[in-house]
Amino acid sequence: MTEKMRINRYLSRNGVCSRREADRMIEAGRVRIGGEIAVLGSVVGQSDEVFVDGVRVEAVNKDVVLAYNKPVGVICTTSDKERPNLNDAIDYGSRVFPIGRLDKDSSGLLLLTNNGLLADELMRSVNGHEKEYIVTTDKAMSTDIIRAMEQGVPLKERMTKPCRIRDIEDKSFHIILTEGMNRQIRRMCEYFGYRVIQLKRIRFATVALDDIAEGRYRILDDKMIEELKNDR
Repeated sequence: MTEKMRINRYLSRNGVCSRREADRMIEAGRVRIGGEIAVLGSVVGQSDEVFVDGVRVEAVNKDVVLAYNKPVGVICTTSDKERPNLNDAIDYGSRVFPIGRLDKDSSGLLLLTNNGLLADELMRSVNGHEKEYIVTTDKAMSTDIIRAMEQGVPLKERMTKPCRIRDIEDKSFHIILTEGMNRQIRRMCEYFGYRVIQLKRIRFATVALDDIAEGRYRILDDKMIEELKNDR
């Protein structure tokens, strides 16, 4: 680190947690800078030591991004000890955490990183990062339903953003979203009276699932990470 930065940004940048979660940890008095308890807005300098729950935070010198092909049944958390989770599924060797989520019943591409700022950037819907899925439903959708879904669907929280649907084949289609509301695709289909049988993510921004075997991951090289950072 060559410049000072706010403590929540420092924790996020070094893979401890998101900035929002960092704020909660700071408010709870769990973070110290040197011998002082950090407060919201505290600044970390190059020579400062930062501790969370008494454990020193090691500065991250290199960004890591993993592209993981998540099987159905694995939940997108590193802390659930009762069900199959990412800690069980990925034995990487240093701490990484998921960029967004795939629900337990969905499969496909899940990105993980040690850079919380990158994760925050990619999860913000205002930045318009595309996510592409293959959807299989219990019955074929009519052209009218497809076009209506593309315009936006009124869910409980709000109207979904317009999306793109292509490669329509009988009961399956590709859908491209630029947001990630909870179980969004399943709820969009339910609104029109359809049930999702299978849901698989095949692309996140510039990263495609390609030939990554189910349950395995690929480490992105520097060029791919830079393309991901520059995606707009």
